[in-house]
Amino acid sequence: MTGPALRVEDRGDFVLATLDRPEKRNAIDRAVVDALHALCADLESQPRTLVLRGAGGSFAAGADIAQLRERTAADARAGINTRAFMRVHALPMPVIAVLDGHALGGGAELAYSADIRIGTHALTIGNPEPGLGIIAAAGASWRLREIVGDGLAAEMLLSGRILTGAEALAAGLITHLHDDGDAAFEAAAAIAQRIARLDAAAVQASKRVLGAPRSAHPQIDLAEQAILFDGPEKHRRMTAFLERKQQR
Repeated sequence: MTGPALRVEDRGDFVLATLDRPEKRNAIDRAVVDALHALCADLESQPRTLVLRGAGGSFAAGADIAQLRERTAADARAGINTRAFMRVHALPMPVIAVLDGHALGGGAELAYSADIRIGTHALTIGNPEPGLGIIAAAGASWRLREIVGDGLAAEMLLSGRILTGAEALAAGLITHLHDDGDAAFEAAAAIAQRIARLDAAAVQASKRVLGAPRSAHPQIDLAEQAILFDGPEKHRRMTAFLERKQQR
C-alpha cells in the first residue's frame, strides 16, 4: 500500500505509515487526509498496531497553508482534518507516533491522536494557529489538556508556545526522547513488537477502557473483563504461565 502522500509498509508486527511530502516538511493536505482515511479503513477491518512517522527529518510542519487559506466556513464545519485524526485515535489497536523535527499545527494534532508518542531532541511541537487567524480545531483543544493538563495546554493554545523535545518529555507529551529519528523509530518498533506478543483482544479491550470517560468506570472494565475471562486465550496463556513456573 503506497501512495504519493502516505507511504504504508507491512513490517510484520506492525504497519508503518510515513508522511511522505519532505519538500513540504510533510504538511498535511487533502491527499494526506484521504490516505489516512484509506489506511484507517484497512486497520479497522484488520486491526494492527500503527507506527506513524514523517520523511525527511520532520513529522509534519502543519496543515498545508495554501489549501487551508482557501477553505470556507462550510469546510470548517465539515472537520476535514478533525475527522481523519479522530479516526486515527479510534483505531482498535495502539497508534505510536515517532516525532522528529517539526510537529506543528495540524501535525501536532495528528501526533496528539496517537496513544504513544516518542520524540527526538530536534523535536518542536505545538500549535501556532492563532498567529494565522484560526484555532487549533482538529483535536488540540480537548486532547492536549488530557495529555499535559489544563495549565500547559492553555499556555500552548493561547500563546502559541512551542515545546522542545526535552520540554515535551518533562510534560508527558512524549514518553521517550532519543538522539535522532532512526533511534526513535527503533524504540517505536520495539514497543510495537512487545504489543504483538500480547493477546490482541486484551490490548484492544485495554485501549477501549483507557478511552472511556470516568463515568463509565468501573462498569466498562468489568464488562470487558467478563468477555476476556470466558475467552480461550486467557485460559491458554494462564496455563502456559503456570506450566513455565512449575518448570523453574
